[in-house]
Amino acid sequence: MITRFVALGDSFTEGLDDEPRSDGRHRGWADRVAEQLPCRQRLESVQYANLAIRGRLTRQVVDEQLPAALALQPDMASIAVGVNDVLRPTFDLDARASDLEYAVRALRAQGARVTVFAFGDPTRRSAVLGSITGRVRSLRSATVAIAQAYGCSLVDFWGVARFDDERLWSPDRLHLSCQGHAVTAQAVLAAWGLGDHSWRSPGSDPQRAGWVRRRGADVAWLRGHA
Repeated sequence: MITRFVALGDSFTEGLDDEPRSDGRHRGWADRVAEQLPCRQRLESVQYANLAIRGRLTRQVVDEQLPAALALQPDMASIAVGVNDVLRPTFDLDARASDLEYAVRALRAQGARVTVFAFGDPTRRSAVLGSITGRVRSLRSATVAIAQAYGCSLVDFWGVARFDDERLWSPDRLHLSCQGHAVTAQAVLAAWGLGDHSWRSPGSDPQRAGWVRRRGADVAWLRGHA
């Protein structure tokens, strides 16, 4: 049995800041999932395409990546969008939710099993990023509703303490680290019924830096990334 898996989205799905491959691409959680599917589902092989490109907004993913995804006629598809939209000065929730629903409906109409993502509360890691919490919460609610309406698999990071661990994040505090991509791959496989939910549980407690060191790290982050 052969399965076709297509991943759509932005840098989160592209795999930015995961370990590099020999061809210069980042590995990413989607690559990790595709690698594990044959043994998890006893498949002959997996035909896999990662169409995600860093920086893409939801509408760009729909316009640029969805037609290519549909042409590949996937059995399984993932679409993770919205973070770049909520970071913009203006954010139209209804328009972005409509874009996501359009993509999900088109993929489901072809018979693909679709996975969507609800992202976590940024205030748990950063007071600065906390300024967009209302937008992220609203987008999460819309994503959950779309997943329920179309029978999608949902990977929901809201309130998951595991992702409070700084080791799961890159220095920019926005992209996942290698460890973060590995945990996300576990979360996706669990949503597909191919793994357990141990990914939600915090690992060993990281050593917490002192107050002065944390404030210095905040200043460095503001200068280099904010």
